[in-house]
Amino acid sequence: MQRYVVAVLACLMAAFCLVAEARAQLADKKTLTLGEAKKIMAAAQADAAKLNLTMAIAILDEGGHLLLFEKMDDTQTGSVNVAIGKARSAFLFKRPTKVFEDAVQGGRNVILALDGALPIEGGLPLIVGGKVIGAIGVSGGTAAQDGAVGAAGVAVLPK
Repeated sequence: MQRYVVAVLACLMAAFCLVAEARAQLADKKTLTLGEAKKIMAAAQADAAKLNLTMAIAILDEGGHLLLFEKMDDTQTGSVNVAIGKARSAFLFKRPTKVFEDAVQGGRNVILALDGALPIEGGLPLIVGGKVIGAIGVSGGTAAQDGAVGAAGVAVLPK
């Protein structure tokens, strides 16, 4: 009986050690909250208003799913899907969509074959601590204006 108790205790200790080791290996992961997304949205909309622009703005979460979307009054309807597409492109490739726009303008049309790559400025990844936690996509102005409004949203993120 005593051997049985010792064996059970040894198994329990081993299991406890494995669980403790597994917990130690889990990474801390930053996530984009709805509250933070609202701050990003407010900053982007304030910048758009300052420039007298009406825009569609999409914010994706760390899984690449739409977390927050707003279309300012009088924004063209075509900007809705473009804003979402820019955000998805920035999220998928972990870089601003301006990178793709520049590549296409430089003659690297192979970019157009990349599934999900939208080569129009205005999509930016949301990066905290070197990790992509989401993305923002903006449409409604020129490509440069879309990029500037998106950058205003990104600027409120903690580094």
